[in-house]
Amino acid sequence: MHPTPTSPRRRTLLAAAGAAALTSPLSVLAQGADEIVIGGSIPLTGVFAFAGVGINAGMGDYVKMLNDAGGIKGRKVKYVPEDTGYKVDVSVAAFKKITSQNKVNLYYGDSTGFSKTINPELDRNGNILMAGASFATELNDPKKYPNQFLVGPDYTEMFGILLKHIAKEKPGAKVAFVYSDSEFGRDPIESSEAEAKKLGLSVPIKIMTPAGSVDVSTEVIKLRRAAPDYTIFHGYILAPIPEFITQGKQQGMTSKWMGTFWTMDSSTVMKMGDAADGFMGVMPYRYYYDTEKAPMLEKIRALRPEYQSTAYIQGFLAAMLFTEAAKRTLDAGKPLTGPNLKAALNSIKDFDTGGLIGVPITISGNSIPVGRVYRADMKAQKMVAASDWIKL
Repeated sequence: MHPTPTSPRRRTLLAAAGAAALTSPLSVLAQGADEIVIGGSIPLTGVFAFAGVGINAGMGDYVKMLNDAGGIKGRKVKYVPEDTGYKVDVSVAAFKKITSQNKVNLYYGDSTGFSKTINPELDRNGNILMAGASFATELNDPKKYPNQFLVGPDYTEMFGILLKHIAKEKPGAKVAFVYSDSEFGRDPIESSEAEAKKLGLSVPIKIMTPAGSVDVSTEVIKLRRAAPDYTIFHGYILAPIPEFITQGKQQGMTSKWMGTFWTMDSSTVMKMGDAADGFMGVMPYRYYYDTEKAPMLEKIRALRPEYQSTAYIQGFLAAMLFTEAAKRTLDAGKPLTGPNLKAALNSIKDFDTGGLIGVPITISGNSIPVGRVYRADMKAQKMVAASDWIKL
């Protein structure tokens, strides 16, 4: 094979192109410069992978749907995820890598630890609006976290929704709190105890256990003695919830058992087996298989005929709210900066999510304080609604 000699005309064109690139480096960057980029620190491996895989699919699906429909004001949206293994240092490295290679305006974070660590960087950068997998109460503070928001109620608000339901169902009830010895576990406990009292409920016992503890026999004895009408678990995914319920029932406890978002995926609850029958908890979104009218769920089911987790719905909704904020910013003729995107997000009033959340939503601060209580029906192998949508 002989190398093809370059014709003089082609040489001149190449030289001209090279000179143009030197004099106006912007022309080189112009390809895809009008893309709106969503970066993501996504735990595709590690202890939180079950959620990360769902979040990733939900974000990707919504972006694809949006682009297939023409994007945002003719601009395509690009989703750039990196696996973090649910480790803060890896997540920070992923953020630096993605933001150095792309002009990022929207970012999904994988944990409370990451959201807090990266916050000064978001404030310095000034061009990014961030949401993520965390529902930490601390992040629900527009002064301290002006460029972040939660895709649902914070953990204290989740407790508030459950307590409101309890107060209506059984006024004056005794409610036990069982939580993990972690930042996640401790988050809503103190403020929720005060909230319970305001609602005329009592909290006879609070029990803290190591995060994945299995031997809970001594704790169950304490719980049984307190004889709560309701027991709320928080700061766990699965273990030791089934152990508590099974042993509690064996010892004659009549408590109703409840959980918060990260425990409430259908597949997680069904793994509890017989213990889960009647298990209740708070859910900010509709489940994949809910039969009430929800055009966006119908689109998801058409795209993915098999069950999709609540983490998938969370990722999908995060992408929807991100891009809605971008659309409103561009509609107002403003540049895509962090403060502009957040102001646009906060202009969301009585917004229809296509039925992913069962009532129109308003985002006035950093959270969406709405949810519904669902109950496990083991015969149907489904979570069924146990309350109306509760707004705080």
